[in-house]
Amino acid sequence: MGKAKSMFSLLLLLFLEIVSVRAQGATTEFVFRGFRGNQTEIQLEGDSTIKPNGLLRLTDRNSNVAGTAFYQNPVRLLDTKRNSTKATVRSFSTSFVFVIIPSSSSNGGFGFTFTLSPTPNRTGAESAQYLGLLNKSNDGNQSNHVFAVEFDTVQGFKDKDGTNRIGNHIGLNFNSLNSKIQEPVVYYNNDGQKEEFQLGSGEPIQVFLDYDGPTKTLNLTVYPTRLGSKPRTPLISRQIPYLLEIVKEEMFVGFTAATGKDQSSAHYVMGWSFSSGGKNPIAETLDVSELPLPPPNTAKKRGYNGKVIALIVALSTVISIMFVLLLIFMIHKKRLQQEEILEDWEIDHPHRFQYKDLYSATDGFKENRIVGTGGFGTVFRGKISSSSSDQIAVKKITPNSMQGVREFVAEIESLGKLSHKNLVNLRGWCKHKNDLLLIYDYIPNGSLDSLLYSKPRQSGAVLSWNARFQIAKGIASGLLYLHEEWEQIVVHRDVKPSNVLIDDDMNPRLGDFGLARLHERGSQTHTTVVVGTIGYMAPELTRNGNASSASDVFAFGVLLLEIVSGRKPTDSGTFFLADWVMELETSGEILSAVDPRLGSGYDGEEARLALAVGLLCCHQKVEFRPPMRMVLRYLNRDEDVPKIDDNWGYSDSSRSNLGSKFGGYVSSDRASSSYASSSLTRISSASVISGR
Repeated sequence: MGKAKSMFSLLLLLFLEIVSVRAQGATTEFVFRGFRGNQTEIQLEGDSTIKPNGLLRLTDRNSNVAGTAFYQNPVRLLDTKRNSTKATVRSFSTSFVFVIIPSSSSNGGFGFTFTLSPTPNRTGAESAQYLGLLNKSNDGNQSNHVFAVEFDTVQGFKDKDGTNRIGNHIGLNFNSLNSKIQEPVVYYNNDGQKEEFQLGSGEPIQVFLDYDGPTKTLNLTVYPTRLGSKPRTPLISRQIPYLLEIVKEEMFVGFTAATGKDQSSAHYVMGWSFSSGGKNPIAETLDVSELPLPPPNTAKKRGYNGKVIALIVALSTVISIMFVLLLIFMIHKKRLQQEEILEDWEIDHPHRFQYKDLYSATDGFKENRIVGTGGFGTVFRGKISSSSSDQIAVKKITPNSMQGVREFVAEIESLGKLSHKNLVNLRGWCKHKNDLLLIYDYIPNGSLDSLLYSKPRQSGAVLSWNARFQIAKGIASGLLYLHEEWEQIVVHRDVKPSNVLIDDDMNPRLGDFGLARLHERGSQTHTTVVVGTIGYMAPELTRNGNASSASDVFAFGVLLLEIVSGRKPTDSGTFFLADWVMELETSGEILSAVDPRLGSGYDGEEARLALAVGLLCCHQKVEFRPPMRMVLRYLNRDEDVPKIDDNWGYSDSSRSNLGSKFGGYVSSDRASSSYASSSLTRISSASVISGR
C-alpha cells in the first residue's frame, strides 16, 4: 500500500512539472489584416467599433469620448525559473498601422496608447489627457499594473506635476500618464538624419515595438508607411528593468484612446500583429496593401446662416482693400530700404546677410527653432540652403538693449576677423530696423556647460575623461591664438563653460566675444567697469578693473578645475572651487577632486596634471600665472609643472575685499560694461542703433 502511494505521488509531481513546463512555454501569436470577421477576438468598450470595411475605430471626433480595444485572451508575460521564485518578463513583439484624423488642421487630440493591462477593459478611465487609460484619482498608483506606449498629439497641456506636455511625442508610461521616457516624433533616414512628421497627419503610420526579456531592452520604431521600408535606427532603444514591477503573470494587450472638450481626433487601427513566448518572438510585418484603405482626411464642416455669410463677405472686401493698400506701402518702403548707404565699417566687414534670408532660414524665428537664450539675445537654429549640413545659428540681440548693441559691435570687430579651429566661426551679421543679428556656424552638441551638468541629469550620460582632457587642451589652444598668435592681442574677458561650444568631433570652440577687448602688442588695455562672471574673475579685476591676458588665464584655470571636478566654481559664497582643490593638494588627496561620476574611468596622471595646471593658472599673484603657451606645453607634457608656492591662496581679507567690490558691478551671471573708444575704432554704436 505504501509503495502504491509513493508511486502515485511521483506520477502527480511529474504531471504538475509537465503542465508547468507547457505553461512556461506557451506562446501567443495573432495577425489582423483588418478586423472584419474577427469581431469575436477583440473586446471593445466605450466609443470603439469595427467599421464595415474592417477598420478598428477607437474614437470618432466627438468631444470627451474614450474607447478601448483588447485582444480577448490574456497573454502570459512572466516566466519563473524552475526551483526559483525569481520571475522575468518574457520577450514580446508587436506591430500595428494606425491613422489619426484631427477635427481640423490645427485642432486635434488627445491621442491613443498601446497598453499592457491586467484587465481587458479600463473601467473608470477618463477621456482627454487620461487617454481612456487612467483617471485623476489613480494616475500614478503602483497598483495599476499598466504599461503604455503613448502617442500624444496635444501641445502645451500641463501634466499632473505641473510641467508642460510636449505635443506630437511618444512616451513610455508606467502606471501613470506622466511619461518616464519620451521623444519627439521622428524617424531616421538613410543618412542617419532625423526627419520630423506629425502623428495627426491623416496618413498611415506603422509602429514596431520589440521587448527583449533577457536584456530588458525595448526598441520602438515609428514611421510613415509611404517610406516603404522600416528605418534601420529605432526612435527609442532603452533598457526598462522596471517593467518587471508592472507586469503580472497574465496581461491583456490592446489600445486605448480619448478626445477632449476642445481637442478631438478620430483614431483608427488598420492592422495589428503580435507575438510572445519562444526564444526570439517577432511580430509579423504588415503589408499596407493588404490592409483596409485608410479613412479620408477631411475635417468636420460647420454651416453658417445667411447673415453670417453676408458679414464675412463684407469684412473680406474691406480687408482685401486694406491689404492691397498695405502691400503697396510695403513695396514702396522696401525700395527705400534697398537704397541704404553703407558706412565705412560695413565695407570693412562685408559679410552681411539679408534679413529676409534669415527670416526664411529660421521659419520666421519660431519658438521651436530656439536653441539657447542669453542675457542679451536669443539664438535660433536655421538652414540657408537645401543641404542638411549647412545649418546656422542666428543670435537675435534683445531690442533697445545698449549692452546688446555693444556686444553686437564687439563681436563683429573681434570675432569677425579671427579664424581658428577652436573659435566659433562668425559667418556674418545683419541689421534690420531695430533688429541686430549675428550669424554663426551651427554647433549641434551645444555648450560645455550642458555636457557637464544638464545632459547627465537628463540622460545619465557623463562626459568621458578623454573628451574632457581634449576639450581642455582645445580651449587652451584657442586662447593661445587670441593672446599671442593673432596680429593684435585679444582679451576674451568671459571664459566659462557656457561660452564653449562642442562640435560633432568633440572639438571645443570658444565663443561669445561680446565682452572681448583688442589692443596692439606693447600697449595696455584700459577699462572703466568690472565685467565678467562671478567665480571666473581674477582678483586683480576688483582692484584696478584692467583685464589682461593673465585674467583670461585665471578664468581658464577655474574652467580647467571645473572640467576635472564637475563642480561649479562657487555657490552662495561659502564655497570656492580653487580653494577646495588647493586644500586637497595640501593634504595629498588631490585626486579626490576628480568628478565622482567618472568612477575609475579616468587617467590618474592626466587628472593630477590638469588639476596642478588649473591651480597654477588660478594663482592670486598675476606674475606667477603662466602664459597660455606654457599652459599648453604643460598639458602636452612638454614641460614639468612648477610647484605652487605657499602664498597661492586667498587671505580672509582679500576674499572679503573681493566680495565687497563685486557690489554694483557684477551679477551672478555677467556684468554690464563700458568700452574705451580705442578698442572699437571703426564702428559707431549710434549708427547701429539708428539702423543705418
